Amino acid sequence: MSKEITTAVLPTGSMEAYVTAAFQLPMLTQEEEHDLAVRWRDHQDLEAARQLVLSHLRFVVRIARQYAGYGLPQPDLIQEGTIGLMKAVRRFDPDMGVRLASFAVHWIKAEIHEFILRNWRIVKIATTKAQRKLFFNLRSSKKRLGWFTEQEIQEVAEDLGVKPEEVRAMEARLNNYDMALEPATGDEEEGHLAPISYLPDMRMEPSNLVEAEDTERDEHERLYEAMAELDERSKEILRRRWLSEKKSTLHELAEEYGVSAERIRQIEKAAMKKLQARMAA
Repeated sequence: MSKEITTAVLPTGSMEAYVTAAFQLPMLTQEEEHDLAVRWRDHQDLEAARQLVLSHLRFVVRIARQYAGYGLPQPDLIQEGTIGLMKAVRRFDPDMGVRLASFAVHWIKAEIHEFILRNWRIVKIATTKAQRKLFFNLRSSKKRLGWFTEQEIQEVAEDLGVKPEEVRAMEARLNNYDMALEPATGDEEEGHLAPISYLPDMRMEPSNLVEAEDTERDEHERLYEAMAELDERSKEILRRRWLSEKKSTLHELAEEYGVSAERIRQIEKAAMKKLQARMAA
């Protein structure tokens, strides 16, 4: 095994230095890769797994670069791809007759895809299998700038095996953009109004105020009714522990009632359960 891999320590301060170091690590021969994979599979040899990961980092970088157009930080894409590579190493069977690079491509792309879908927009843009397929293929299907024609929609839907309405919906999502609720510094001075400037504040709307008052009154009534069903000791413990301005400690109540602090805690817990059940009824 090459000494360069066994002693390799990748730099962490610079992305450029990290990528350069990843491409300088020697690639494994098929025999070396097989031997390391067997050591990991049969003996859980962590050093063998480490060497398999390091020797394939260049593939992670190459794949991550293919997703530069999504506007997400390249270091994050490489990091997620490396997680996929490690998952592939964990599941790789050296007796399958394929090289690790071919096997790992799916796992690397899967992790990068998940990261992009989680972070590309505030609102998750693709949740179903069909939506994911459209998200990663729709832009490459466009032959020109602008919206799809009806014929193009039908062609894309047929090529990707989805419904035309799903193509239309995803195209609309991709052409929208996130808008900050509050303006960045100086934006409003330039005449750009953020949603916070014109969205109505419904908190003082009369019907909402009446509803809030009714809800609060109902909750108070239910609480007092539930408290009335407790025995005097439980009621007093809850009052002293939760409703008094100067709250009593478990030890203070234990000394007053002549029991242990744990017993006071048990009484309090049982009383709270009764209140919660009564309030939820």
